[in-house]
Amino acid sequence: MENSALSNVQTETKKPKATFILIYIAYIVCFLDRSAINIALSYIGKDFNLSTTTLGVVASAFFFSYSLMQIPGGWLTDKFGTRNTVIVAITMWSIFTVFTGFAWSLGSLIVIRILFGLGEGAFPSASLKQVAEEFSYKSRSQATSGMISSNYVGAAIAPVIIAPIIASVGWRSAFHLLGIIGIVFVIVYFFVMKPKQKKAKATDSKHTKVSWSQVLTNKMIWQFFIVVFGLSSVTKGLDTWMPTYLLQARHINLAGVAWMVPLPSIAAGIGAIASGFIMIKWFDGKEKWLIALTSLLATVFMFGMYKATSVGAVITFEVITYFFKSIAFSSSFAFFARLMTKNAYGSSIGIVNFGGQLAGFIAPILIGFLVQLFGGSYSAAFLFLVVAAGVAFITSLTFNEKNIEKYKENVVASQESED
Repeated sequence: MENSALSNVQTETKKPKATFILIYIAYIVCFLDRSAINIALSYIGKDFNLSTTTLGVVASAFFFSYSLMQIPGGWLTDKFGTRNTVIVAITMWSIFTVFTGFAWSLGSLIVIRILFGLGEGAFPSASLKQVAEEFSYKSRSQATSGMISSNYVGAAIAPVIIAPIIASVGWRSAFHLLGIIGIVFVIVYFFVMKPKQKKAKATDSKHTKVSWSQVLTNKMIWQFFIVVFGLSSVTKGLDTWMPTYLLQARHINLAGVAWMVPLPSIAAGIGAIASGFIMIKWFDGKEKWLIALTSLLATVFMFGMYKATSVGAVITFEVITYFFKSIAFSSSFAFFARLMTKNAYGSSIGIVNFGGQLAGFIAPILIGFLVQLFGGSYSAAFLFLVVAAGVAFITSLTFNEKNIEKYKENVVASQESED
């Protein structure tokens, strides 16, 4: 009786374009709020009289809780729905963005940044699942890869927007302003994405639950985890250490090549946008080969970047590396969106996202350790990045073709039953 009552009504939005635009903007707001702390560190250090090491702890506090929240965030998305999770996530991180500006001590600042990370940590799974819900099966890959390009757009524009604000009104007021922007955005999202009521088929009830043990024991989810971990190690490693490498090992004055600095992010954004189209146009049914090929090319050009002898060659190889790495990374998420049913997508993508965030924590630390261990040489560090990309390449080859077809059939059948 209870199941029958529950199956009479379901909520849905079915606003694909509005969903894409709003979630894309939300990601940019997310990166603005996340990047603000890095730009404000020097001001915060001066106000609180903090050492460089302590400032590193402040910056890392976010990533600690953000990484840990990936898997629970996926579970919460499946349990409470994408719209509710997105609203709570944006509201929570916006509130703690405002609170960052009110921090009165080092301890309060660290606690606030940890809570901020918990809010943002629930967003990726909910946002990617909402895209999967709103778009048809055929459009899902391109929508997902296009959404991922927002990461690179947000990272590119964040310094341009935040730095002038901090310089003009101070770091505390900057955080207040950014938090208010987030709260205003979530109000707009709440009303635009207001669900409508629709009668649901009784058969929908059998597609509502997937046990946590089924997700954790799914071999393919952990294969994607490894692929994303390897590719993210390349990105996080280069993002963190490339400026230092160019300065210390290559003796390149970044001020003289400032116009080249955004080029890798621009190339990565183009790669992310293009990946969905490339997958559908030329690799439909052969998706794993797209991931494998671009992972391999990223490895090759990264090695070329290490061996290059001129500034122009180093930057050129870096740009090409980011381009192919981005295609491999975005294609992994686009491909994953075609394999997981909606009822299991949140929990599943949470695990995959955790792989990327774990790499963001491990790669910079490991590279720093290797450089110090080998007396300032970056050879071992680059070898680690090559190995990380190689792991992504090898793991992508292990995807079983029969299992892939089975997963696709399940997703199509699930969507047809909902329609």
